[in-house]
Amino acid sequence: MSTSPIRCLIFAALIGGSLAQNVSTKAPKGSEGKPNTGTPEQNAENIMFATYTLFSLACLVFAMAVYRFVLSGVRYIRTITSFNNTTQNYFRVPNPWFSTAKEYILYAPLFRSRHMRELQLFRRWGMGVLPTRLQTLFLIGLIGMNVGLCVAGIEWSQAATEVMSVHLRNRTGTLAVVNLIPLVIMAGRNNPLIKMLNVSFDTFNMAHRWFGRIMVAEAVAHTVAWAVEKVVTVGWEGLEETLRSSQLILTGTIAIFAAVFIVLQASAVLRHAFYETFLHLHIFLVTIFLIFLYKHLEGLTQLIYVQICIAAWAIERFIRLCTLLYRNTGHGGTVAIIEALPADAIRVTVKMARPWTFRPGQHMYLTLPSIGLWTNHPFSVAWSSTEESLDSEKGLAMNRQDLLSYDKTTMSAIIRRRDGFTNALYKKAENAQGRLVLNALVEGPYGGLESLHSYGTVMIFAGGVGITHQVPYVRDLVTGFGNGTVATRKVALIWVIQSPEHLEWIRPWMTEILALDKRRDVLRIQLFVTRPRSTKEIHSPSATVQMFPGRPNVDTLVEMETQNQVGAMAVSVCGSGSLADDVRRAVRRRQGRSNIDFVQESYSW
Repeated sequence: MSTSPIRCLIFAALIGGSLAQNVSTKAPKGSEGKPNTGTPEQNAENIMFATYTLFSLACLVFAMAVYRFVLSGVRYIRTITSFNNTTQNYFRVPNPWFSTAKEYILYAPLFRSRHMRELQLFRRWGMGVLPTRLQTLFLIGLIGMNVGLCVAGIEWSQAATEVMSVHLRNRTGTLAVVNLIPLVIMAGRNNPLIKMLNVSFDTFNMAHRWFGRIMVAEAVAHTVAWAVEKVVTVGWEGLEETLRSSQLILTGTIAIFAAVFIVLQASAVLRHAFYETFLHLHIFLVTIFLIFLYKHLEGLTQLIYVQICIAAWAIERFIRLCTLLYRNTGHGGTVAIIEALPADAIRVTVKMARPWTFRPGQHMYLTLPSIGLWTNHPFSVAWSSTEESLDSEKGLAMNRQDLLSYDKTTMSAIIRRRDGFTNALYKKAENAQGRLVLNALVEGPYGGLESLHSYGTVMIFAGGVGITHQVPYVRDLVTGFGNGTVATRKVALIWVIQSPEHLEWIRPWMTEILALDKRRDVLRIQLFVTRPRSTKEIHSPSATVQMFPGRPNVDTLVEMETQNQVGAMAVSVCGSGSLADDVRRAVRRRQGRSNIDFVQESYSW
């Protein structure tokens, strides 16, 4: 288990502690246009509280890492002890304490049952989703900690101008800057905490947004405290003169305006409606903010926090660039084969320049320069295979390295036609009247955190194009059952589609899965068609592959599976918000009755 993220936070905290000891030797500057950081003791206290912030976050990361390590150990033991155990009765019995925690905290929405079903404004614009109770507890703790640290230790009995001009202003400014460190770390795709804690990028993205809001709120408080004191002492004319004459104040003003605008343009309504515009504007505004913040803090001890942020951002971008170049250069480069499918869908088959070891649940970021220029978009990998690419000019392979160099990894994704990039791609594929071959760049792999090998029973729900995330798990579990390398004895795939045309999206891959050894002994497939054109379209090919009209009763399906449950049970879902909430509710209702875990795949922006 890597401890680099913990070390990073502790390193920043130690820097803060060192600064708290050293700033006492620095005298404050009180002349016009220069920073007034208060007395050395006050400045040291502000740095100390900043250190508390980083240390608290490091402790939280450590506690989550320990929890994840213990949970991984339990699942590993459960897997290896179930290879020759057909009933796995011991693992079917739930732990009462853990089941209660899952029902009321870990899996629970904030209110009743709504979590992933998006809030709508005028039935058109998405306003995001409600957090879970665990996420809410984290946010309450984070906000409470920042509010408490902003006001702790301040002598409120002093004159109001003294409190505003030195104490509150400097405290909120210091905390705003130190919160940039987790804010930047959580924004990266290569955030090392994702793998270490087995927490999805989606969750870190939510935390990133809230750290940003807290940082901007503290920065606004910092600005208001300065402005109020300035108006009280020298009036509005003095305030305007300071803005014109002081580089310190001017750079700070530009930085705070950029920060406020970042929060406004990152609102869920604008972000969802104009994502690509939001993304490019977001990067531009963040760049402006960091440049002027750096100038604003020159000569101050707090500058080290901005330097850490810039270094973290640069390292993450450098890693992404190196990965992109390595995976897509040489051996003829990476190409994408595009095919238009029924029901406004596209199959993209990417032939990688270099081999890629694929795991179920992974996704890639795809760039097609001829369609979307430099923009990249995330797509779940629905299928992966390795092909030999022998070149007669190379001759025979003489060693293992030569053999690996001949392998070509092929990855496929199914993309639904939406606005923007996907719409342009679909039109080009449709006009091609066949296969369209384009040069491509693929970044990744990302995700693939969850393994279902330790569960005796696995229910897999998919809605529409969400099947692309679930197909690799089905293949992995059925193959593992045939080889005797997983604890799984029962796999149930429930796919909800609007039309039988959607079956064409994954037909070649499902044909391979249905031909796997011992497939009939472990896999059952249930297809629910919500909008059939006629009853003739609804027919079940066999007892293990059945088709039904209408929507599934999720609660009934889960109940039927738990009655004949083998070992521990996992219920996975990837689909619409309403489907995910229905599955979550069904799993929560059965906590305490059987050992059942909930796994959800989602991607928000």
